[in-house]
Amino acid sequence: MANEIRIVIADDHPIVRRGLRQVIESDSLLKVVAEADDGEMALAQIKELKPDVAVLDIDMPKLDGFAVAREVLKNKLPVAIVFLTLHSEEDIFNEGMDLGAQGYILKESALTEIVNGIRAVAAGQHYVTSSLTSFLLHRRQSAQALLQNQPSLNDLTLTERRVLRLIADYKSNKEIAAELFVHHRTVESHRTNISQKLGLRGHNALLKFALHYKAEL
Repeated sequence: MANEIRIVIADDHPIVRRGLRQVIESDSLLKVVAEADDGEMALAQIKELKPDVAVLDIDMPKLDGFAVAREVLKNKLPVAIVFLTLHSEEDIFNEGMDLGAQGYILKESALTEIVNGIRAVAAGQHYVTSSLTSFLLHRRQSAQALLQNQPSLNDLTLTERRVLRLIADYKSNKEIAAELFVHHRTVESHRTNISQKLGLRGHNALLKFALHYKAEL
């Protein structure tokens, strides 16, 4: 069917999957091409079937939804991710968004929001459960404050920007060193210099920054 949106659903509860499928396929343009009850199966289906949208529960066996999203990013798989979850905490929401998700829907409102959410992310937009929209505003405000109060990407050398881009691709120090034909300790020095220039501190701060500004690198 022309303009059909193909979807993979991943949730370890069959009743949840069944309810989602019925609601999703009530829209004639939406088609569920596969279901998975754990993250490993979901990732395999995404790789094989190349759906437009993957609806992922965050809490799943084998690989959780966040782990699946990391693999999607690492392998540059062309699928829009919608996280479906019980978690309404802002830190977990931000972690999901940092992993490139375009949608974040709470299970309590999934049956009324899932169709609009899938349609939105398939069109390249973001969709968040209405009760969590303030989290998106906080993210935008934080990003603006970061740009205003910290040195910009323009303060990095070309090599440092390239290292940051490779970090955003989840490359290890050794993988980056091999790609740049340098020693891995040189990469470690670049990471330290980048963090100092950008005022980044804390575990995974550099990775989070790289993911947030990946499109600008």
